[in-house]
Amino acid sequence: MRYAQFLSMTEGEFLRFSMGYRHRVAAEVLRTFHEVKDEALLTIYRRLESWCHLPRLEELNFRALSDRYHSHLAKTDVSWKEHNLLLSPYQQRDRASNTPFLPVAIYLDNLRSAYNVGSILRTTEAFRLGKVYFSKQTPFIENPKVQKTSMETFDKVSCEQGVALGDLPKPLIALETAPDAPSIFDFAFPSSFTLILGNEEYGVSEDHLKQVDAIVKIPLYGFKNSLNVASAYAIAAGVISHQLRLTI
Repeated sequence: MRYAQFLSMTEGEFLRFSMGYRHRVAAEVLRTFHEVKDEALLTIYRRLESWCHLPRLEELNFRALSDRYHSHLAKTDVSWKEHNLLLSPYQQRDRASNTPFLPVAIYLDNLRSAYNVGSILRTTEAFRLGKVYFSKQTPFIENPKVQKTSMETFDKVSCEQGVALGDLPKPLIALETAPDAPSIFDFAFPSSFTLILGNEEYGVSEDHLKQVDAIVKIPLYGFKNSLNVASAYAIAAGVISHQLRLTI
C-alpha cells in the first residue's frame, strides 16, 4: 500500500516533517479512503489525525470528509483548485456513462493554457460531444496540468494531435466574437461538423478563419466583450448537445 510506511512510523518521526507536509499527507490519505473505501487507509488516517492534534472525525459522510479534507489543505502550500475537490457520491456513481459521443470534432487552435485544455476535455466528456483535435502548439493529454484539470476525463475523450484543419469533418465552424456572426442560440448546427476554438489572446488564427464555412458567436453585453475560451466552449457545448440530441 502506498501509505503503509505510516503504520510503522512513530509520532516523533512524523512530527519531524513540516506542518504543511503532515497535513498534505493526511489530506491525500483521507481523499484516497473516500475514493476506494479501504479500511486500512482509515486506520492510517486515524494515526495521522491524532498526530496532527485534530479531534476524531466521527462522521464519515461526504460533507464531513470534505470539510476535514479542506481543513488539511488550508494548512499546506496547496492552492485551492477544482481538481482538489472530492467527488460527491453522485459523481462516483455516474463515472461510467454509456451515452455515446456525438459525431462532432473540436479543434484547439494554438491554445496556450493546459488548464483551459483540461477544462475543455472535461466539458467534452460531460456532454459526450465528440473527438478533440490538438494543434501542435496546444498542450496535449500527457501534460499533468491537462490531466488534473480534466478531472479524470482526459483518457475518456478521443484525442489526436497534429491533424491538419483541412482534413477534419466539414463544415468548419469557428467560435469567435466577430460582430456580424450569428448567435449560437439561433444557429442550426449540422449533425456532423468541426468546431474551432481559438487562442486565449488572439482567437482563431487568420489562416484558419479563411478556411471556415461559418463563424458563430455567443452574444455578450459587458464592456469586456469576451469570455475565457473554456467558459465559452462550455456554453457552446451545451447548446450543440441540446440541438443534436433532439434529433437522435
